[in-house]
Amino acid sequence: MSVTAADAPDIEAPREWLLHRRFMLRVAGLPVEAVHRLRCPDTRRWADRVLAAERRLAALAAELSDPLTLLVKATEDDGERRAVLALRRQVFNDRLPRDPDAVRALAAAAGGRTGELLTDWLESRLRLEELRGDGGPLIDRDLAASRAELRGLAGEERLRLALALASPTLDGQLDAFIADRAPVPDKRTRKKERSLLAYLYRTACKTSPFSTFTAVAEGRFGDVGPEVRTGGGWTSHPRLNVVVLARIAELIGGDDARRGDLPVALSAGWELDENRIRYVRRSVTAGDDSAQVSFDAAHDRLFFLRHSDVLERMIALFHGEQPVRYAELTAWLAAGTGASEQDAEQYAATLLDLGILQMTGLATDVHTPDPLRSFQDALRALDRDWAEAVADRLDGPAACVERWPAAGVADRRALLGELRRDLLALQSDLGAATPSLPQTLLYEDVREDSVEADLTEWTELAAAPLHALTGMLPAFDVALPQRLILKGFFLARYGRGGRCDDLLRFVHDFHEDIFTQYLQFTSLKSPWAADGGHAPEENWLGMPEVTALDRARAEFTRRMRAAWAAHEAAPGEELRLDEETVAAVTAELAPLGSHFAPHSHFLQLARRAEDPLVVLNNSYGGLSFPFTRFTHCFDAAPGGSRERDGDAGEGTLTDRLRDTLRDWQPPGAVFAEITAGSATTNLNLHGRLTDHEIVCPGESSTVLAEGRIDLDDLYAEHDPVADRLVLRSRRLGREVVPLYLGYLVPMVLPEVPRTLLLFSPTSRAAVDVWRGVPAGPERDGVTARPRVRYRGLVLHRRSWTAAPGSLPVREPGLDEAGCYLRWQRWRHEHGLPDRVFATVHEEKADGAGGLGAVFGGSKPQYVDFDSPLSLIALDGLTGGGRTRTVFEEMLPGEEELHVRSPRGRHVAELAVEIVPRAAAPAGAGPHGRQDSAV
Repeated sequence: MSVTAADAPDIEAPREWLLHRRFMLRVAGLPVEAVHRLRCPDTRRWADRVLAAERRLAALAAELSDPLTLLVKATEDDGERRAVLALRRQVFNDRLPRDPDAVRALAAAAGGRTGELLTDWLESRLRLEELRGDGGPLIDRDLAASRAELRGLAGEERLRLALALASPTLDGQLDAFIADRAPVPDKRTRKKERSLLAYLYRTACKTSPFSTFTAVAEGRFGDVGPEVRTGGGWTSHPRLNVVVLARIAELIGGDDARRGDLPVALSAGWELDENRIRYVRRSVTAGDDSAQVSFDAAHDRLFFLRHSDVLERMIALFHGEQPVRYAELTAWLAAGTGASEQDAEQYAATLLDLGILQMTGLATDVHTPDPLRSFQDALRALDRDWAEAVADRLDGPAACVERWPAAGVADRRALLGELRRDLLALQSDLGAATPSLPQTLLYEDVREDSVEADLTEWTELAAAPLHALTGMLPAFDVALPQRLILKGFFLARYGRGGRCDDLLRFVHDFHEDIFTQYLQFTSLKSPWAADGGHAPEENWLGMPEVTALDRARAEFTRRMRAAWAAHEAAPGEELRLDEETVAAVTAELAPLGSHFAPHSHFLQLARRAEDPLVVLNNSYGGLSFPFTRFTHCFDAAPGGSRERDGDAGEGTLTDRLRDTLRDWQPPGAVFAEITAGSATTNLNLHGRLTDHEIVCPGESSTVLAEGRIDLDDLYAEHDPVADRLVLRSRRLGREVVPLYLGYLVPMVLPEVPRTLLLFSPTSRAAVDVWRGVPAGPERDGVTARPRVRYRGLVLHRRSWTAAPGSLPVREPGLDEAGCYLRWQRWRHEHGLPDRVFATVHEEKADGAGGLGAVFGGSKPQYVDFDSPLSLIALDGLTGGGRTRTVFEEMLPGEEELHVRSPRGRHVAELAVEIVPRAAAPAGAGPHGRQDSAV
């Protein structure tokens, strides 16, 4: 399958989509040239000479096979025949003869072409042995130089600053590591070396936004040159881990005396249901503090309490204008019922446990720019001496966070120690029996100067083919089957054109009647068919859309198999998808309809003079995903004031994104954010980007009344014309499109918000082009796949899969030169480039599905075959080759990088948005472009 530029449809027609003028650039902290210092060109040239000599010897040995066989037959003397037989085995097995002079004599006696070949083989074999012997001293010298360079690179500021957060243990050991000049490192030092090397490669060869490993820059498409230039003006924006604040709030709420001063309120979304009170009970499971990244998980459950006179009067109490504190509630209960203070306290505590009552005020709102300062403000608003004292105790941690951006490596280490001591001491003083803090105390995002990229180039290379693929992407959307089962359940219950006014009951029944069982069944079922393709989706409700999804996947697999078969007949580096394939798969998905489907794509440009490429790393359905997590970096100036855009004059990035979303609302609809409650991870913090917010039962919100949409204000209905489910607000009289703007995968959200997101454009397209396509011929346990592209868009990089046991093994007694040669020999035999990324896959005991089937796999690790240190680390990564390892080409390669700073070229990734034209402002620019200042 192939397509040329002439075959591609005109990208200027029809006018139905736009490329958002703003993008987010993720740029690696160090220039890629930094890792060049770890390469050993002399050792690599030596290895190339050895391999070339081995290949020549192999050719000579093959040419000698028949002449030596004839020589054996022609030799009558038994002793001489045994000598010729032994020589033939030595030639075949590439072994150096013990007596070279005897071989020379034999060659002279044989004469002719056989004698010439034998002499050539012997002299070449002797030179090879000498050449191999040169490797030991050479690689020892180069390794010592590489280790010295690594110690020098360990002092790189951006690497060290990030290590203080990412690995405090390694950071604390680096000064001693740098000072260690031992020529041969011991086992413990080699372990540090591998860890440091992995972090160095992460800082120079990948984009991983965490502290100074990777910075983010707000970008704008315009009429500029081909290269993106950054100024290197980085600013740090740290925030305390919100889990710390949640633990403090729990300790305060768990203390009898302090709890009395906390405001309480009825759980949002409660209502009377005959003689019962119906509400959502949200339970929270604390995350693992020992994990580097963790969050508290919440679960929803519909719950009922029998209505009583006490509950009815208590509800009236909460309808007053003033907030009710817990102590006031218990006093009211005692006075109103005649119960003792102890019984009143027990009754109120039971209501808290049941979730009909909630402590309010100390939860972290997802929209707060500074969680710690907001928490202090909430404490001081309680107007109690103890709360003021706790808030004052947090001034120290707040000062640590404020000093963090300007702190050097040693100061950061001290700040973390001070922060941990102060917070543990506060927990102890608040009554914690075993104080505990998360491993990561601070989250730091780093901002780079704003950048520009060429609008025409990115429209033609990326946006146009991405839009053309939009109709096919649902075949790869891991969330689509869940949206379809929701639609099927709704139609089965309410029919086409039907309406559901009790949305909470619908959500509960959906989970109770089908969805929980569906999730359990599919998590245990293998997602793979017998032929390796997609297993048919469970179609319990007989939906034509599910059948269409299965057909589309099967059609894509069928066409890929045909293309693969043709490629095997004429191998090459690339396999190209044609327009017919995209059109055929899109046509199979026609029963799903065409709805508002904006997408964010994470892309890398491979700058080539003749054939530039754009690599698709990830695709997500939804809005503002490239920006949300980083809005705080662009909303606050270094001094803490709200920053304004110098060229647009339209406020902060959050302000501008909010204006953009207003313009992109489909006709007759409004966007409304689903927050899923308070922030349980810093990955969910972001600016307020929508005018409306859906407040689910069991949640609290700081949104103003006019922007609040309670669940009981919403109803669901089926639009028979568009054949889709929609949410509508009674108060607003408009369709409501839910948006989730956090960074947790929706499947880990509580049940109610998670279900509402099935009404949204949220999606996750995992484009697995090789699923169900047989592997190519295996060579010594290794199979290879070519690059797959559609027009100039790369959907899959060239890859090599090594089965367990097929990788070179570091055997006892083999020196570094021998190990290095084994890897170079293996690389050459299988055609790997010099730079790749390796991903180790642990083999599962069965083919079950679940999260691992969708998002599993370890993170790719950079491998540089020009660096013996890198290959030593690869030995450690693969664990002696006992696991399946997938290697992918580095694309873009080092010479193809398009982002440059004053220090050199940087690995970078652009996150862009493509939005359906129907949602664009009137009078916007030509197809694929947005020429407004939004």
